[in-house]
Amino acid sequence: MSSLRRREFLRKTLCAAAGSAAFTALFAKMELAQAAAMGGRQLLGGDYRALVCIYLYGGNDCFNMIVPRGPGYATYQATRGSLAVPQNQLLAINPVSGPINGGQYGLHPVMTGARDMFEAGRMAIVANAGPLVRPTNKTLYQQPGALLPAQLFSHSDQTELWQTPRADSSSRIGWGGRLADIFASTKPNQVLSMNVSLDGENVFQAGVSVSPYFMNSDGVEQIGLINTNGANCNGPESWNRRRCLTFQALQSQTYGHAFERAYVNKTQATIAASAQVAAAVAGFPANDPVFQPFWTRNGLTWSASNPPELPRLAQQLLMIARVIRAREANLLNMQRQLFFAAIGGFDTHDSQLADHPDLLRDLSQSVQAFYDVLNSPSFNLGDSVTTFTASEFGRTLTNNGDGTDHGWGGHHLVWGNAVSGRRIFGRMPNLQANNNPEDTGWGGQIIPTISVDQYAATLATWFGLSNTDRADIFPNLQYMTGPMMAIEGPNLGFMA
Repeated sequence: MSSLRRREFLRKTLCAAAGSAAFTALFAKMELAQAAAMGGRQLLGGDYRALVCIYLYGGNDCFNMIVPRGPGYATYQATRGSLAVPQNQLLAINPVSGPINGGQYGLHPVMTGARDMFEAGRMAIVANAGPLVRPTNKTLYQQPGALLPAQLFSHSDQTELWQTPRADSSSRIGWGGRLADIFASTKPNQVLSMNVSLDGENVFQAGVSVSPYFMNSDGVEQIGLINTNGANCNGPESWNRRRCLTFQALQSQTYGHAFERAYVNKTQATIAASAQVAAAVAGFPANDPVFQPFWTRNGLTWSASNPPELPRLAQQLLMIARVIRAREANLLNMQRQLFFAAIGGFDTHDSQLADHPDLLRDLSQSVQAFYDVLNSPSFNLGDSVTTFTASEFGRTLTNNGDGTDHGWGGHHLVWGNAVSGRRIFGRMPNLQANNNPEDTGWGGQIIPTISVDQYAATLATWFGLSNTDRADIFPNLQYMTGPMMAIEGPNLGFMA
């Protein structure tokens, strides 16, 4: 094997290990004393529950996703200008409990699935959430030395703060990862991580001692350069046999160096998890008729023999559904799972009217299809799976000509039978362009009145996090009180 081919082989095997087990973040997570202290604690409840995070990369323009359709529409239209969604096209929603400050609202016209789920009581809206160090208003924001999230309006920084959620910290340990840490030693399946990502590495699922398992919409990821399609490195692709044997030999060695041992242990664990997941989901192929809603809800004709390609989010949710279906004791034996899915393209500085509707349609229709499947007799899990959106920030209220700029607070959607649906939680912001008392003073960057800490803690409590353990993951909840908060305290109330 030439030196070039050897380097390429090593690079790809390292990448495969990293892609399946977050190896790249391994050294940053060797806080062993803290991990040991967390061992043995258990999430509450004996039933199956799953959280599905849908991350909208780029910063979703939620102010075109949820729009005033009553008297407030005129202010919205004046502020947005050419970006305003026509009032007569809005999909009316009729909440049993509206926002604190009242008003009538509608969804973007492409979001028929979200409208139907809201009206059926299986979707809630959380208004104007974002990272906060302390409750903040315009006066405090403009004071020197104000306690604010670091690097506001930055994609990478605000993504991190949404997923930790620690607006006063630069830690890359996510709240989903911390949940996995707490539950790790007591979960039934000690091979597969509780956290599964369909969109690569993310802060949300990164723990102190637990790494997420990475797969893609087609299934488990393999180290292609060592695959001979046969046991013990035998198989029809014999040209890979020497690579395969060399790789196995590397894995069977006893190493003295801690990093070498860590690499071997991580790679072996990844291979074991991949084999387990591949075998489990093989029994539930994508062309099973139970998954047909993913095509029909997206306006595609389903065919068992030759199904057309799905939108990106639908592909990810289909694979998540297959993994959930394999949760039972005779297969994956999972009691709690956290999934991460994502779509990009929400950084709509330009071409917003052309690009944003397709993204909202994928979100709306794919999640509706996901719950069609979960509520089918084959699953009967609509009560057990909660899906929620996250995005680094909302957009500015003002129009930059063909799009919007980076904002701060934004609206989010939560789906599932366990959600207190057909409700809007929190306070809708003032949408006026000039002299707005609820923005930062520039371009209509709305200041959040609900913190990400509260949003995440509400979901984690439903998932099984005890009040005793809550402060370990969400230490800043203690500050989310007072009149500047639309809802005070650790539980926003959107989970039944």
